[in-house]
Amino acid sequence: MKKPSSDSRRKPKGDKRDRTRAALLEAARALVREKGHARTTLEEVAARAGMTTGAIYGNFRNRDELFIALGEAYWPPIKPKVAPGATFADAMRAIAAATIAALPDRSLVAVGRLTGIAYALEHPEFRQRVREVTAASYEFGATWLETLADGQNLPMPKDILVRVIHTLIEGLVLQRLLTPELFPDEVFYAAFAVLAAAQRRQT
Repeated sequence: MKKPSSDSRRKPKGDKRDRTRAALLEAARALVREKGHARTTLEEVAARAGMTTGAIYGNFRNRDELFIALGEAYWPPIKPKVAPGATFADAMRAIAAATIAALPDRSLVAVGRLTGIAYALEHPEFRQRVREVTAASYEFGATWLETLADGQNLPMPKDILVRVIHTLIEGLVLQRLLTPELFPDEVFYAAFAVLAAAQRRQT
């Protein structure tokens, strides 16, 4: 029998940690959907995943960090496919397309997302962590906007623009899930086309 290489012996350790983290997040996702964030405990998450609370603390600093990771895993930022040299108008159309493409996954976790927002509104420390994570995302987005071919000619200051784009994405997604007949794909494209049109009016 062939002796396994040192690489193959080492690999499962990393894989096991990833599997443990994924199992905990999936257990937390299921419980949050059933009970909401406020009533989901670490003990319940561990039990649902078939683990101990020690496994949770080995992967997350505390309950709030588990919830932050849950949001990042199941409601990640929209990532448009934009080719090098793309213009702002190209980017806006790509964001609309990427938002539409994300709808099936978003629909599976929307209830948990909404209970997470309600939880943040009632828990100042968690809301502060949400603010920090969101602010970092805005900084990344503002830097990305500058890489566009016409990124120096945006329709508004980039720090404001990233907030407008984020608000459009979140609002359109939730309204589509709530009233899909009233928010066909054309509405998504039209919303982001308005931003592109605002840029053209400036030139």
